[in-house]
Amino acid sequence: MEGEKKPIFREEKTTNFTIMSNTHLREEGMSLKAKGLLTLMLALPDKWEFSINGLCSICKESKGAIISALNELKRFGYLETRMATPDETENGKIRYEYYVFKRPRRGITTD
Repeated sequence: MEGEKKPIFREEKTTNFTIMSNTHLREEGMSLKAKGLLTLMLALPDKWEFSINGLCSICKESKGAIISALNELKRFGYLETRMATPDETENGKIRYEYYVFKRPRRGITTD
């Protein structure tokens, strides 16, 4: 058995796949939950409108777990949110805008 070559498994990637940086996957101190959610978010279509309820609808995790992972992504610099006030939106309601980054925009913050 010694010296025997180990098999290498590779998936043929021709359709329906995502190419992304490994940066967030190698992030020390970030939970698997946050890494997984960011991976999912990066794989969603460009026109997908992010919301907590939308993420809950495509994930098994609870709303609290999604919020916790989003907060962690904010701390690590992979996510920023902005609240659009009613006078800035078409329907006159508050809307949250999500800015998702493939690489962190800043170091870990404490807020």
